[in-house]
Amino acid sequence: MAGIIFSIIAGAAMSIQGVMNTRLADKIGLYESNAFVQGTAFILSLIAVWILGKGSFKEIAHVNKFYLLGGVLGLVITITVMLGIGKLSPTIAISVILISQLFVAALIDAFGLMGSEQIAFTWNKYIGMALMIGGVLLFKWKMG
Repeated sequence: MAGIIFSIIAGAAMSIQGVMNTRLADKIGLYESNAFVQGTAFILSLIAVWILGKGSFKEIAHVNKFYLLGGVLGLVITITVMLGIGKLSPTIAISVILISQLFVAALIDAFGLMGSEQIAFTWNKYIGMALMIGGVLLFKWKMG
C-alpha cells in the first residue's frame, strides 16, 4: 500500500511541478527556470542527506557508470516537460508523458534491463496501452 501512496504523490507532484516550472519559464526563461529548479533540488537534497542520509558516497566507485547519468536525465526531464506543457495543455502533455513512461517501463520489464526482473509484456498490456493512446487521441480530438 505504501508503494501506491508514494506513486500517487509522485504523479501529483510531477504534474503540479511541470505546470509550475512552465509558468516560471514563461517569466524568466526555460534554462533559467531549469537552473533554479535543479539548484533548489540540489540544495534540498544536500540537506536531506545531511539529516537523513545513511548511505555512503564512497560506494559510487562501485556503481555501474551508466547509472550515473540519472542527473543528465533530470535535466532532460525537466526541460522536456516544460516544453511539452508549453506546446500542448497540461492534461495532454502529462497524458503523453504517462504513456511514454509506461511503454519504456514495459520495455525495461520485458527485457529485464538495468537489473530489473524480466516480466513479459502480454496481450492485456498491449490492449491497455492501446486504450491509453486512444483515450489521449479522443481527449485531444476537437469536435466540429
